[in-house]
Amino acid sequence: MRRKQLLLFPLALLSLSLCSQAQNWSGILDPSRAIDWSRAGVAGGIPNRSTICSTSACNTLSTSVTSSTINAAIASAPAGSVVLLPAGKFAISGGINFAGHGNITLRGAGPTQTTLAFSSGNSCNGLGGDVCVIDNTAYYVGSAPVQPGGSNAHNWTGGYAKGSTSLTLDSVSGLSVGSVIILDQANDTSDNGGLFVCDASNCHQSGETGSYNGRTIGGINRNQTQIVKVTAISGNTITISDPLFANNWRSGQAPGIWWPGQIEGVGIENLTVDNTGSGTSIQSGIYFYDCYNCWLKNIRSIRANRNHVYLYQSAHVTVRDSYFFGTQNGAQESYGIEDFISSNCLIENNIFEQVASPKVGAGASGSVFSYNFSINNLYNPSAGWNQTTYFAHDAGNEQNLLEGNQLNSIDGDSIHGVGGSPVTYFRNQLTGRGYNGSTLTTSNTHAMNIYAFWRGINVVGNVLGMSGYFTQYEAAPGVSTSSCDTSIYVLGFGTAECGSGSPGNDTLVRSTLLRWGNYDTVTGSARFLSSEIPTTSVPFIHGNAVPATQSLPASFYLNAKPNWWGAMPWPAIGPDVTGGNLLAGHAFAIPAQLCYNVGTFTSGILNFDATNCYGSGGGTTQAPAAPTGLTAIVQ
Repeated sequence: MRRKQLLLFPLALLSLSLCSQAQNWSGILDPSRAIDWSRAGVAGGIPNRSTICSTSACNTLSTSVTSSTINAAIASAPAGSVVLLPAGKFAISGGINFAGHGNITLRGAGPTQTTLAFSSGNSCNGLGGDVCVIDNTAYYVGSAPVQPGGSNAHNWTGGYAKGSTSLTLDSVSGLSVGSVIILDQANDTSDNGGLFVCDASNCHQSGETGSYNGRTIGGINRNQTQIVKVTAISGNTITISDPLFANNWRSGQAPGIWWPGQIEGVGIENLTVDNTGSGTSIQSGIYFYDCYNCWLKNIRSIRANRNHVYLYQSAHVTVRDSYFFGTQNGAQESYGIEDFISSNCLIENNIFEQVASPKVGAGASGSVFSYNFSINNLYNPSAGWNQTTYFAHDAGNEQNLLEGNQLNSIDGDSIHGVGGSPVTYFRNQLTGRGYNGSTLTTSNTHAMNIYAFWRGINVVGNVLGMSGYFTQYEAAPGVSTSSCDTSIYVLGFGTAECGSGSPGNDTLVRSTLLRWGNYDTVTGSARFLSSEIPTTSVPFIHGNAVPATQSLPASFYLNAKPNWWGAMPWPAIGPDVTGGNLLAGHAFAIPAQLCYNVGTFTSGILNFDATNCYGSGGGTTQAPAAPTGLTAIVQ
């Protein structure tokens, strides 16, 4: 999956304590392999703003909705207010740009009532977006101020332990309480036999480029990042909002911090963004650039170019209750949500249709991708190819949770680099194949493919495969190199479909992989096997005690059934689920799939409005009832 070089050119609940804070995964995962995922998304939840902007610029929108009138209204709106768009379909030329104006909600009358049809977008400091949520500074990884010696960079000299919230710097000049900063360190230059972060030429696939999600200092890329906010300063010690996720921060990798600027509290709600006419010069539908505590909710996004939503240098962003349809090309770079240096984001309860890769991780840390449904991952270059969702596509993804999704497959690839801290799959239903257009896929089929050097992955309580198609439990170096397209698991190969090309094969992927309580259609059983628990440590990846129980929590990040779930069975997926309408009774359709199943369509596009599926404001008044008589959809 070839990625263009990403260069941006400027145009003018409680802090985690692993010892004292009990987590839902306690007793199953070693604390080194998990974090407190309940912190993901907008801190404190999405605010329900009710104050409608009434400035003269905002009032103009009742009679004129254009790029210039929307931008003027945003610029004039008081903090905490709503810029309200009326019902109608509006031709938008030039894009929408928040231009550093934060704490504003842009809200339509509903995605079936308010449509913004773009014929061109905004440059958004480089790659371009039809809707650009950006701060005033907008430095990027190559900007001089964020390089060593620049005004927006310091060395990080102490406080590297996982879970720490206290960091020591060589200076705090330029920082203040409330500053949003990015932590990083140099990539590994040789395989340490454990958690290995690398995007050098020997660590990515032949013919591809290294990762670009991070600074380059002294010729070495820095793809491992985490975004946090400064909450206190004492001398040269800062306190940060979120504890350190990774287990491998260390002085030998010259850790540093930098800050590119920030915009906060921007929400986009209740409208359709039609990107069809904006052209190939605009990469993104909705572009969050340096955004903190921002969100999308009840959005219908149609035919974006590169991605529907771009999370660039952004943290605590929530994308929920939305529908993403199609891309302009259905090609290699055709994504739903693309995070490129991001932390603590929550992508929850969304529908992806005809999107080649619904989620692509590139330097994502501590984020949650949950309860999403995808169907027909349309990929034009090869009709029979099973294009998958990627928890990792570049080096440096760490401690992310993928929970409760209904997808074809989830992969971690080595195309642009490898390595990051453990990633966890919990209670997902992965069919292993799906439709590509009208063709049922036959190549690159599997429930999950974890490529070489993605070590320490956790796979718990998932329901995997499709009856009658898959014939082999796993393919891995030293285990089996045949029947890869009909294997549930593909583990440790350098390239797709058990290829041994650069960066080569890796037996540590399988030996450090934790599997517990997964049901698959090859063995026809839920496997609670001590032999699939890695009890021995490798560098920066702890072993794991064999769990004392086969009882699984409903969620690794939610403490109760969410209010938008309605009467649907909770949890909907897992070896302990019975009576389900999918896969031997171990899975029910999640709310996002049921919303799709019962919806109506115009010109092949779902007439989507979240309030018709999940209730207004995420409430339960119109939430789906328990499913009856549904047949399985092959995603």
